[in-house]
Amino acid sequence: MLRQLVELIPTHLVAKLARETGADTRARTFSPWSHVVAMLYAQVSHALGLNDVCDALRFHVTALFAMRGATPPARNTLSHANKERPSSLPEKLFWRMLAHLQTQHPGFARGGRKSLAWRFRRAIHVVDATTIQLVANCIDWARHRRRKAAAKCHLRLDLRSFLPSFAIVETAGEHDNVRAPALCAGLREGEIVLFDKAYVHFAHLWELTVRGVFWVTRAKDNLVVKVIKRLPKHADKRILKDELVVLKIVQTAKSYPEVLRRVTALVEIDGQERVMVFLTNNVTWSPVTVCDLYRCRWEIEVFFKQLKQTVQLVDFLGNSANAVQWQVWTALLVHLLLRFLGWRSSWPHSFTRLFTYVRAALWLPRDLAELLRRCGTAAGDYRALDRPFQPCLPGLAHPLMGQPG
Repeated sequence: MLRQLVELIPTHLVAKLARETGADTRARTFSPWSHVVAMLYAQVSHALGLNDVCDALRFHVTALFAMRGATPPARNTLSHANKERPSSLPEKLFWRMLAHLQTQHPGFARGGRKSLAWRFRRAIHVVDATTIQLVANCIDWARHRRRKAAAKCHLRLDLRSFLPSFAIVETAGEHDNVRAPALCAGLREGEIVLFDKAYVHFAHLWELTVRGVFWVTRAKDNLVVKVIKRLPKHADKRILKDELVVLKIVQTAKSYPEVLRRVTALVEIDGQERVMVFLTNNVTWSPVTVCDLYRCRWEIEVFFKQLKQTVQLVDFLGNSANAVQWQVWTALLVHLLLRFLGWRSSWPHSFTRLFTYVRAALWLPRDLAELLRRCGTAAGDYRALDRPFQPCLPGLAHPLMGQPG
């Protein structure tokens, strides 16, 4: 099954990217393809260290060689490859695989996940970041606070396909709104982007407005505005206020000189209603639509939860920045491949169960797509584990053993 998973990657794609990025330089016994296979195995198997990966692959050297000639690495070889080979190889591999699967399978590009985003006739994107904890006493380059070290993955998620459309992996020292312009550079006119209030930077929000991109975010508590018009009260009692405002402080008013819309509403969180204030540049939407759009922002939290609860982003195989990026990008690649397998086999269960199901049957000589289709159904293939014995009475001869029972 591991072979069927890694061979979703087109032949010679890794070799081509290795030549483009220079990863094939001085690659003798341990090829870039073998490196990618080893890192994919480390993610799917939840390997805890370098010895875990290398020893397991040596036990299955014959099956590993059947995967287009992949070879098991030594511990120092894998450690050196993660440290020295450029992490742009798995990064480019992820984006090439995403484009390849979406081009070859348009249904996968449209996605099958139904959410609140499907009621809108526009492309909806969510921008957010997640922090990946590291070991502070071993990783100085990612020192985040006094006794903590962390990396951060900035992501733009397409809600229709539930797949990333842009990502940046770096240290956690940079503030979220610093990377917002890069994350939103590919947005087109008429599309919608959703932010948390950590991304509120009015110069960037004005740039999106000029480009014709609609956005929805939460207002910060210290935001100072002047109300210029109160819109008619909505029939929904959860909508407390619907106003058109302008920024009152001179510096921020220069950054965003036009009118903003502020919607104040009651939102239920954990069974309790809380007052939340939303900002948007669209003045024609219903206030309920503004609230529903911001609810869609929670989908990226679900994506991050899937990622952290399945692939290996806790125990890292190296301490350098390059090794950490290798592991993060291969984690995203494994998530993409498993999502594609689940879509192709019409997987009806959760993504977590899909991951654990594949991990449990990683070295079985079975057809992976067929096994996923039969999981949890009456067509499942259940084999007898032992030969049944016919019951007998004490003192009588056993019908199979030929002696008293």
